[in-house]
Amino acid sequence: DLHLSIRRQRQMCIRDSSHTVDALYGTGVSKQIPKDIDFKFSKKTGRIRAVYHNDLLLFTPRTDGGIAMSIYCAELFSKNKKFANDYCIEVDAESKPFVEQGKSVFCQHVKKCGSKIEIGSDVPIFFKKQIIAVGKSILSSNMIKSQSRGMAIRIRDSLKSQNDGGQS
Repeated sequence: DLHLSIRRQRQMCIRDSSHTVDALYGTGVSKQIPKDIDFKFSKKTGRIRAVYHNDLLLFTPRTDGGIAMSIYCAELFSKNKKFANDYCIEVDAESKPFVEQGKSVFCQHVKKCGSKIEIGSDVPIFFKKQIIAVGKSILSSNMIKSQSRGMAIRIRDSLKSQNDGGQS
């Protein structure tokens, strides 16, 4: 009975995670989530703390209902063309080294901006079809497109932090 309830809880967590991803990023994006994911639960509240695949962090649920995705998760989700076109940003060559080091993305360095980026949402940052960082949007997509100065994305996770072995 205990084994059955654990398996059932796992299935519910997978379903809930898939529904959350689809609600945030559009129907079909959750199909990119691998089937063999692991969950880390809070001992205090019993809620999901983090979602892993092969010991690599995929994402952590946020209290506001969003998710904080890792670069690995963004790479998986970007296989969905709709996600890549609507929820990602591409930067120019001038800002690439700074973004890789974890520095913020400024409006004037955005070459391509997804149309569904909202304030506070997680945004993967591309350079030539390769993800170099993930950050939190400071501005909406319309504001990023219309402005030529100011911060657009605050980087949370970059290639530098991945290579150093830590999650910033």
